Amino acid sequence: MSELSVPKSVGIILDGNRRWARARGLPTFEGHRIGYENVKTIARAAFAAGVEYLTIYAFSTENWNRSKEEVSFLVDLLARAVAGDLEELTSEGIRMRFIGDFSRLSESVREEMRSLEEKTKNNAKGTLVVAISYGGRLEIIAAVNELIAEGKKEISEEDISRAKWSYDIPDPNLIIRTSGEQRLSGFLTWASIYSELFFTKTHWPDFSKEELLKILAEYGTRERRHGK
Repeated sequence: MSELSVPKSVGIILDGNRRWARARGLPTFEGHRIGYENVKTIARAAFAAGVEYLTIYAFSTENWNRSKEEVSFLVDLLARAVAGDLEELTSEGIRMRFIGDFSRLSESVREEMRSLEEKTKNNAKGTLVVAISYGGRLEIIAAVNELIAEGKKEISEEDISRAKWSYDIPDPNLIIRTSGEQRLSGFLTWASIYSELFFTKTHWPDFSKEELLKILAEYGTRERRHGK
């Protein structure tokens, strides 16, 4: 795979943790736990292949509607990750970014997230962007409201691009969704208009480095026209 064929920015919708667990007669929580561990594996593989930005859809705004027990487990998993588990990646030179509406997270988790971003801001091996309590329409609404608060009377595309949560993340060249669903479900709604899409039936916990590299290789064969 040549350097020119590797997408600079990749997004992944992590889907299938619960289906993976049910297929094995395991608790749903176990699927989430194994899926979380796979984030670290795939992030390492993506950056080693030449990807510079990897954005993962870890928790959507709709996920708050799941059972209290499942939401509590997911939030606890996030808390453990930002409080220490992600040190494995940051110690390897990976920069961390978090995007989303964090108002429903505890102040301690939000502070850990801010601290991790600040601590890793100069890391240059690759940027792992974690979308938490994220919705694409909500990101656009938040950007517009920020611009209105600034006193903007007319709003341009450039204004929204600089005001959105992911303002410093390049638009994804490629978006991958695991577990068979063929939709974006509000992932990077503003930024994904020219993204190449790839859908795989593999559940996220089983998504491997080898499958990622195959998808990156296929991306390199696609002719990208950008509306031309």
